[in-house]
Amino acid sequence: MILSKLSLYQFSIELDRLLPVGKQRIDNRSGLVLAVTATTDSSERTEYVEISPLSGHDVDGNPLTGFSQHSLAQTVTELTNNLPLLLQQPVDTLLDLADNTEQHAIAFGLSLMHAKLMGSLNGHSLESRTIPLIYRNQDEPLNAVAQRVAALASNVHAVKVKVAQTSLEDEIQLIHQILAIRPDLKLRLDANRGFELQQAIEFIACIPLHAIEYIEEPCKQPSDNPSFYKAIEAPWALDESLNDPDYQFEMQAGLCAIIIKPMLLGSLDKLQALQHVANEHGVRSILSSSLEASLGIDALSRLANIATPDEIPGIDTLAAFSQDLLQSSGKAKCLELSDLQLLLAL
Repeated sequence: MILSKLSLYQFSIELDRLLPVGKQRIDNRSGLVLAVTATTDSSERTEYVEISPLSGHDVDGNPLTGFSQHSLAQTVTELTNNLPLLLQQPVDTLLDLADNTEQHAIAFGLSLMHAKLMGSLNGHSLESRTIPLIYRNQDEPLNAVAQRVAALASNVHAVKVKVAQTSLEDEIQLIHQILAIRPDLKLRLDANRGFELQQAIEFIACIPLHAIEYIEEPCKQPSDNPSFYKAIEAPWALDESLNDPDYQFEMQAGLCAIIIKPMLLGSLDKLQALQHVANEHGVRSILSSSLEASLGIDALSRLANIATPDEIPGIDTLAAFSQDLLQSSGKAKCLELSDLQLLLAL
């Protein structure tokens, strides 16, 4: 297969409600769509991938911290410089470029494009599997959150709850309210490194341990996580730590899962290698979104069905989007290529 056409587009989608990025909030999501056509002597295939580094600014104008290492502008620059090198080259050249970039969003996007063009994501169930995301909107009363919990389907048995966002008292009350409404739920708590060690211990001490599946990044200093487990024996997971360019898997007391955001991690090969090492230590690998639009979420759903079929991915973020992107999730408006800003056409 030869890469015969390549196009790059930019999108920006307003959010109907603010989405949390750690302790920060965003009100729109911008990113890129890469369109590639590959041809053989007898056929032609066109695929699309979303490339959306989780960077930019929050609603207060402050830079987003702790996620993508590169800006959208840097991603655009690298792609516009390097995509011409792919034209009329074999499809495997996508993997060569993915291996040679320092930008994780580009590495993931190019390796995903290769997988799509090769048909590796075909034939996998598109049945929606996700863990509902529960968080308190700005100035939202607790009873509004309670209504969303009460509306959860009876076949939902786990939820992800953002914590370390407000006061300990309010969040402990929120957790107990959730469990009062649905005592059967297991909680995936996400602290985004929001607690000091003692705060994390005090918080978990006020919650029934049997209800906690794990807490992601409980401590501001990741080196405190084993001490947190020693004190309270609550299982914990890594998320932001995986974004560190120098991250290497290391088994620690209490570590039970790694939360993999492919857009922040890099290529599919890197994802597979990390998952393999984690599995050897009995640590679960769970795919999670980087707040992609519907095109990216569709790919993550397919990827999760292939790479982690026994785990439900954390991709419940589309409800906040005002529009879909190329791939419809049922919203009134689904952006097409003609609605996007064309940056490059080869």
